[in-house]
Order: sequence, then C-alpha cells, then structure tokens
Amino acid sequence: MAAVSSTTSQLHISYPARLFKTQSSLINTEKTQLGFKPRGRVQAKWETEIASSAGFGLGNRGRKRKTEGLQRGKPCVVTCTAEGIERGMLMGNRGGGSGDAAAAKKAITVPERFKVVALLACVMCLCNADRVVMSVAIVPLAAKNGWTSSFLGVVQSSFLWGYIFSSVIGGALVDKYGGKRVMAWGVAMWSLATLLTPWAANHSTTSLLAVRAFFGLAEGVALPSMSTLLSRWFPTQERASAVGISMAGFHIGNVIGLLLTPVMLSSIGISGPFILFSSIGLLWLTIWVYTVTNDPRESYCISKSELRLIQAGKSDSPVNSGKLPPLRLLLSKLPTWTIILANITNNWGYFVLLSWMPVYFKTVFGVNLKQAAWFSAVPWGTMAVSSYIAGAASDSLIKAGYSLTLVRKIMQSIGFIGPGVSLLCLNYANTPTDAAVLLTAALCFSSFSQAGFLLNMQDIAPQYAGFLHGISNSAGTFAAIVSTIGTGYFVQWLGSFQAFLTVTAALYFATAIFWNLFATGERVF
Repeated sequence: MAAVSSTTSQLHISYPARLFKTQSSLINTEKTQLGFKPRGRVQAKWETEIASSAGFGLGNRGRKRKTEGLQRGKPCVVTCTAEGIERGMLMGNRGGGSGDAAAAKKAITVPERFKVVALLACVMCLCNADRVVMSVAIVPLAAKNGWTSSFLGVVQSSFLWGYIFSSVIGGALVDKYGGKRVMAWGVAMWSLATLLTPWAANHSTTSLLAVRAFFGLAEGVALPSMSTLLSRWFPTQERASAVGISMAGFHIGNVIGLLLTPVMLSSIGISGPFILFSSIGLLWLTIWVYTVTNDPRESYCISKSELRLIQAGKSDSPVNSGKLPPLRLLLSKLPTWTIILANITNNWGYFVLLSWMPVYFKTVFGVNLKQAAWFSAVPWGTMAVSSYIAGAASDSLIKAGYSLTLVRKIMQSIGFIGPGVSLLCLNYANTPTDAAVLLTAALCFSSFSQAGFLLNMQDIAPQYAGFLHGISNSAGTFAAIVSTIGTGYFVQWLGSFQAFLTVTAALYFATAIFWNLFATGERVF
C-alpha cells in the first residue's frame, strides 16, 4: 500500500500516536467496514476538520484539550478519499475497523423515545379500532334483533359503563405502578373482550352488554397510561408533538375500523373483525413488554445524550410519595375544574360523532352501510393529520417563547370554537358530501384539544397527572353516556339530529369561555 508521507508533511504537526495508528489501519486494511476495497495506490486526504478536531495548529494548550477529547471517546469526522470516493467515518477511542463500524451503527440508531411513541400510536390505533367495530356492526345487529333507536343508544353506551369506573382506578394505578404495566394489562383484557363480543351477541343481549362493559373497563386505562408515559419520555418542548402522533394513531384506528369492518362483515360475518383486532392486540403486547420501560432512566438501550436531552427539558421530576392522591385538594382549585369541564365537553361531542356517524348518514341521507362507513371515515382520517399539526404548532409556539398558559388557551379555544361553529352549520347540510366536509372540519378543530386540556394535566399536577386524568375522564365518560343515549332519544322523539347538534355546539362555546377565564399552564399541585 502507498505511503502517506506527502500528505502528512503538509500538515506540519506531530500526530498523536493513537490517531496515527488509526489512520494507518484505515489505509492498509484490505477491506473496510464500510464495504469498499482499496486497490493499488491510495491517496488519503485529511481535511482541515480533523486538524481542528484533534487540536492541530492550536498550540500545546489547544492540542492537549482536543487530544483529551479524543481519549474520552468523543467522535470526530474524517473525510477519506480513495479512488475518487469520499466517505464520512467516525473515529474515537475504540480504534480499528470494528470500532468504526460500531460507532457508525450507533450514530444512526433510532432514539428510544421515538420507539415508545410509535408503539403508543399503534396501540391507540388498535384501541379505537376495537371501539369502532361495534359502531358499524350494530347496524346489522339492530336489524336482526329489532332494536329501537333509543335501545340502540343503550347498547352503544354499554362500553362507557365500565370505562367510567376504570378511568379513576386506572389513573391511580398508573401513578403508582407506571404506564407500561397498566397498559399491558389493559390491552390483554380488552383484546379478550373483543374476541368474546361475537359470542355474546349470539348468546343474548344481556351477555353483549356485559362484555361491552368489561371491554370499556379495560380500555379506560389507555389514555392515562399514554399521557404519563409520554410525560416521562419526552421533554416539555416535544411533548405536544408526541401526544399529537399518539392521538393521530388513535384517529387512524377510526378509519381502519370504519373501512375494514363493513367488508369483513359482508365477507366473513360478525366474528371476522373482532377476531382480527383481538389477534393484533396480542401481537402488539408481545413487543411492548420487551421494548418499553416506565421511565427512560430504567432503559438499558437509551443513550446518555438522549437521556440528558429528556431530563434537561423538564422543570422537575414528579416524585411518588406512595400516599393516596389528595382528592379534596385537587377539586379545590379552578384549574382542575377547567380540565374536568373541558373533558366533559370534548367527550360529549366526540362520542356523539363516533357512535352516531354511520347511523346519521344512513338516516338523514339514505346511504347504505358501506357508503356510510366511507363518509364517516374521511373526517377521522383528516383528524389524524390535524392531531400532529396541532401538536407541532403547540411545540413551535413554546419554543418561540410564548408562555405555556397562552399556548394552552390558544389550542383549546381552537379545539372548542371550531367544532361548535361546524356543528351549527351541519344543520343546514343538504348532501352527504356537505355533511362530510362539515364533520371533517369539526373533528379537525377538535383535535387541537389534545394540545390543550390533555397536556394541561401534566402542567398543573405532574405528580398526580394519572389520577387527575382519571377524574376528568370519568366525568367526561358520564357526559358521553348521556350524550350517546340522549342522541337516540332526541332522534326518536323529534325525528331529527338538529336539536342535539345545536345543544352540543352551545356546550362547546360555554366551555371555551370558562377555559380562557381560569385555565393556567403553571404548576398548581
């Protein structure tokens, strides 16, 4: 192999012994770890970056500092030219080709917090898909069993009977045991309930209601677990985007459920979609238990730099004292009530649209089940996109220096005023296309709430965020039960959805005013 004396002489320095050894190994190696093979005369050109990185030309003091950096393992960039090919390589204290390959592999490793949010997005997608299956399957079930609109609302709301109780309990369990374990048990139980749903529907109405209530009981832990895990794994300036990605998965679950279920019902039967989604849940569970930890400090895979980034982006870390959450103290502050009322309003509107959209399009516009599924799926698909946009916009405002309180108020105002206006306009829709556009607008604006009250729980009470989420979610679930059943009675009595849509819009406007008066982004508890 050719020597490099001409190149080294131009640098007018003395190479550190360790670096010179590494240079020689790079040139004389028959085949490098990057996969190219030098043949004949090789000319190695050491760019000025390595000179500055190693302390060349800086004098004894500068050279000493830079050499110490190399000994500590800090990588520096070397540009090697061989036969006209330039490649970037990482060098540190490992030396040799195998060390360079390991360093290069480490450099492109996906951050652990991205893996966490990806798995959470997947399970939130599954969580909502499992809910939506019943919203579509209930149409043939109602025709088969002769259910009235009012009783159909009872069946739809049975999921919420268990959900309302598990929210508080699940939130407290998350604060005590962490989100990983609670989420794992929740997925296992709701996948079992999903699998049993077709059997229960064929057995009796009572069995169906019981299984759906158990299903809701298991799913009630999903949101508190997600919220707490993201607060542990992401710094404040990235948290809204992480929530946006997770909730985008949640809304994509609506699309998947609404589109796949009618096809599987017509080709396989009632049991098809329930078996599919329960199997996916068990597959996800096997990956989750071996990949995620409750806290990044417990992870064996996270890098030190990523851990420092996460910890530097938090004002403080909540410490669990092991005591019961102070319920009386939490309820004594107005910021708590802004979150509770926001959750009530959000769930009221959300579950009306989630449970009744297929029925709305079939009743008002006379479209068949497959067409209704498509019209219902489009708004949820766009809501998935707007969820990420809302999170990214919130994080951008925070990074730009706006106060946390102002950002939370802006996001939540969009999340309530936008849907209220859209639902009022929905009363005047004349075609299913017009209705789909207005429902899409309502849900897109609603997604901004995820950067409002959903994040605000961690802002005001980081130590009791899971419990506070449970309290507010239980209140919101009760509102969802009332709105889901109430919609059925309104439709049966008045023969129209208009009155209930107007009531829902008024609730959105009232809550937006209350939120802007009393919400805060500062820590209260």
